[in-house]
Amino acid sequence: MIVLGVESSCDETGLALYDTERGLLSHALHSQVAMHEEYGGVVPELASRDHIRRALPLLEQALSSAGIAKTDIDAIAYTQGPGLAGALLVGSSVACSLALALDKPVLGVHHLEGHLLSPLLASDPPEFPFIALLVSGGHTQLMRVDGVGRYTLLGETLDDAAGEAFDKSAKLLGLGYPGGPAISRLAEFGDPTAYTLPRPMLHTKDFNFSFSGLKTAVLTVVKSQQTNICEQDKANIARGFVDAIVDVLTAKCVNALRHTGLKRLVIAGGVGANAQLRASLNAAAAKRKFRVYYPELEFCTDNGAMIAFAGALRLKAKPDAAQHDYSFNVRPRWPLDELEAA
Repeated sequence: MIVLGVESSCDETGLALYDTERGLLSHALHSQVAMHEEYGGVVPELASRDHIRRALPLLEQALSSAGIAKTDIDAIAYTQGPGLAGALLVGSSVACSLALALDKPVLGVHHLEGHLLSPLLASDPPEFPFIALLVSGGHTQLMRVDGVGRYTLLGETLDDAAGEAFDKSAKLLGLGYPGGPAISRLAEFGDPTAYTLPRPMLHTKDFNFSFSGLKTAVLTVVKSQQTNICEQDKANIARGFVDAIVDVLTAKCVNALRHTGLKRLVIAGGVGANAQLRASLNAAAAKRKFRVYYPELEFCTDNGAMIAFAGALRLKAKPDAAQHDYSFNVRPRWPLDELEAA
């Protein structure tokens, strides 16, 4: 079965083709980072319009790379939510219109489920069950995963997510957008002893997170400088921030593994590409004898491959999950725990 995946939840347009027998056939992606950079963040209207421009050329690119025709597609999966309403509508309209024209079934996929399952696209995928740290955009969640759609939430952020804290703290340091990669690169040149920033909820006995206080601590340090901050001081603040957030994420993951008795940890979402976080988790895994699985770097950000894959897994388990219902039904707010097991 060949599944076309369409992703358009925010500022990446992604289309991909996944074959349940041969694996990922192709994927094409366009990032809008350059367009949104001058605004310091995503502008929803501009994002939606750009998805319209990019979707069909990316479809042709994906088909050409896979060496197949539109008629070879068996089903179409698209990101139904959560995300920006206008952006989601573009992807759903493309998917449903194409499915109608080809008389193929369509399936709405949860964006976070796509991220959650993306490490299974790797050459050495984890087996169920595992603990997953989902750190994508406005989401930071720890959950137990026993199968497709079988997710038990252990803890989540009570305010700012890790990705939001990265972007907002980077903006305070004048690093522009997107802030996460920029502040992580700058932190590599910082002195780890220069600033010791708070580790919110590090020692609580639950698995929840809170990063708004850490962001405020960065703001306080920046405001304490009476003159312009030199580049080395910026690097020192960045290092203090990154070390704090990595310490919290690592500790919560270790505690979740200890609590459940599981030995497999999956990291999914954009922050999963962070080099400092990967180094910290790898060190903890070596010390405590568990294993960490990451998505390929190209699949850490939003992409069509994870949507095609998640759709294919659901269709493989339940072939009638896709329907010939071509109405544009998107869910900008869609809690992951509302998903049914495959």
